[in-house]
Amino acid sequence: MFKRRKMNQTDHQLEEHLEEEDLKIPVNDKRRVDENGVRREALEDDGNPLPKEPVRSPKEIELETRLKAETERREAAESKLVGVQAKFEEAKADLEKETAEMRARLMKTLEDRASQNKFNFLQTLLPVLDNLNLAVSASEQDPSVDNLRDGVIGVARSFEHALASVGVEVVASIGTDFDPEVHEAVDMIPVDSEEQDGKIVAEYQRGYKFGDRLLRPARVQVGKVAAQAAGD
Repeated sequence: MFKRRKMNQTDHQLEEHLEEEDLKIPVNDKRRVDENGVRREALEDDGNPLPKEPVRSPKEIELETRLKAETERREAAESKLVGVQAKFEEAKADLEKETAEMRARLMKTLEDRASQNKFNFLQTLLPVLDNLNLAVSASEQDPSVDNLRDGVIGVARSFEHALASVGVEVVASIGTDFDPEVHEAVDMIPVDSEEQDGKIVAEYQRGYKFGDRLLRPARVQVGKVAAQAAGD
């Protein structure tokens, strides 16, 4: 009986000792609320308080949102600009290619046209050569000057016809007023009539025009009233 009561007392002392030791053992309690339901401050593993997140104002949140939206718009605009630039470069390359091809076609067309014009002109000269050969043959069979002259006249006429077929025109001279733009005065001759003053009375060499361009001026003789010539 005595022995059992002693053991109970020992046990009681041991429990008290253990309770005292429990009070001395540090416990890292990370509960967000304590036993009374009050929210406690969060702690790190070493027991120090966790750093608090900065509290942002509504104005700061608004500015951040606007900045994000503006950044997204800028990135979208840059992406669109890159696409537009790529399309522009592609269109530019296509245009340059088309221009080069068009220039090549135009040059070929001009060359073909010039070649065709030369071909046509050569065809018009062949009858001139034929007439010249006929004149030579006629002069061999009949050495008459008249036949030779008629042959030469025929050749000259056929040649002028060939020139006219390609747009060459003869500069009018005898009987017209002297025009320094198309006439070259070789000399002057006195005339009695004032109506003949300043008019062309003779032609030494025929002049020709091609469209608005002067191939060569007509070399002519110009009449001048005798009284004016003496006064000079």
